[in-house]
Amino acid sequence: MTVTADLARPAAAGLRVTWVQPEDLIGHELRQAAEDGRDAAGIARRWRAAGGSPAPGRAGASPGPADPALRALAGTLLDELALLPCPSEDDEPTDLTAIRAAWAPVSRRSRPAGRALADRLAAAWLGRAAGCLLGKPVEKLPLGGVRALARATGNWPPAAYFTEVGLDPAVAARYPWNRRSRATSLAENIDGMPEDDDLNYPLLGVLLLERHGHGFTTADVARLWLDTLPAGRTFTAERLAYRNLLDGIEPPHTARYRNPFREWIGARIRADVFGWTHPGDPAAAAALAWRDATLSHTANGVYDAMFTAAALAEAAGGTADVHGALAAGLAVIPPRSRLARAVRRGIAAAREEPTGTPDGFAGVVDRLHRAYGHHHWVHSVPNAALLAAALTHADGDFTGSICRAVSGGWDTDSNGATAGSLAGLLAGSPRALPARWTAPLRGRLATSIGGLDGIGFDALAARTAALAVPPPSPDRPEASAP
Repeated sequence: MTVTADLARPAAAGLRVTWVQPEDLIGHELRQAAEDGRDAAGIARRWRAAGGSPAPGRAGASPGPADPALRALAGTLLDELALLPCPSEDDEPTDLTAIRAAWAPVSRRSRPAGRALADRLAAAWLGRAAGCLLGKPVEKLPLGGVRALARATGNWPPAAYFTEVGLDPAVAARYPWNRRSRATSLAENIDGMPEDDDLNYPLLGVLLLERHGHGFTTADVARLWLDTLPAGRTFTAERLAYRNLLDGIEPPHTARYRNPFREWIGARIRADVFGWTHPGDPAAAAALAWRDATLSHTANGVYDAMFTAAALAEAAGGTADVHGALAAGLAVIPPRSRLARAVRRGIAAAREEPTGTPDGFAGVVDRLHRAYGHHHWVHSVPNAALLAAALTHADGDFTGSICRAVSGGWDTDSNGATAGSLAGLLAGSPRALPARWTAPLRGRLATSIGGLDGIGFDALAARTAALAVPPPSPDRPEASAP
């Protein structure tokens, strides 16, 4: 999820930081209110009457500074929106005790250790990077653009990294590549894994567990961000949580205060390490993901992280069954939540479409876009449906999983990354991943996280394996989930 990192625009009043101004946020909060079932019609009328647009634009794309009176009104209305009764809270709590009350039984499996676990984790790191890299050039493009670019270069359905070799100039003009990724993420110019927040946050997850262990708190996550994560590498919900921390707001209020992106995908891309380090224990992984996610997210945004962590923990435990991993993810989130319903819908749609035809998954994608196309492309709900559908339709195959996830549009790099992480675990070893995906990574990744730029995937796998909760010894009882 690398939304354009345009930190500032010239304006009459000076530097303008995007995604934090009230007039930029209120359209998104009105949309979130509608999804929650909050009655915001009166507030929307007041905003329109004052000259504001109730339709949310692309995050960060505000054309310029607002009139001071309009900005002040936007802030007032945001605060009023936060006080509206929320009917969805009964089915979509954020409190962990309430979430656990809705959990289905979650079993633990035996845990791999030693070389077997290290191999799985190495494949997960490489898989996450490859899936992310596949999706980077087409991030933010509409679905038709993803398909047109792939078809115009003979890569439909996608089976390799995107390329512009042989691309019709007319197609290129209509659907330009992601500007910040074109120079590093097309097949002809890949030289190692370029920086992306979908890899930065797993790096932070490793640092978090190294510093604080598995008993970390949400406040520990906040301190790590302030110490280590450059503000300019945060986006949407994470940027607003970061701003709230700097304003003296403490977790979990950092997730709610003037943060209309709190159900978007950002918490999911931070969840992998919690699953990787709790092989065979989905419940424990989900609990850690909750602690991390609630710094910046609520409800479905938190469930997305918990679902992902639990599914990855199940896969890290040694299973080769992607369907069992997805079931483990569903078991730890409220079953009546929008995210759970979307995951189930994605799985059902994938099972109803043929797997043996080249365009078989396109029909699944079309159905999901009809159902969820009204959401922002970074929202957790549509992306979770697409991710679950891609993994199901590919039956966990690595190439099939990442290519289907990216071919479906929306948050292409984040979906590719999570699909690659889980499918890499299922593959069990870096040697089981096709070289056409892993060789261009050159075994390393770039990052702005201090001290980690250029780190090798093998070193990351070793550090992650060292953090994994070991299997219990015969004379030591299993610890309960945190």
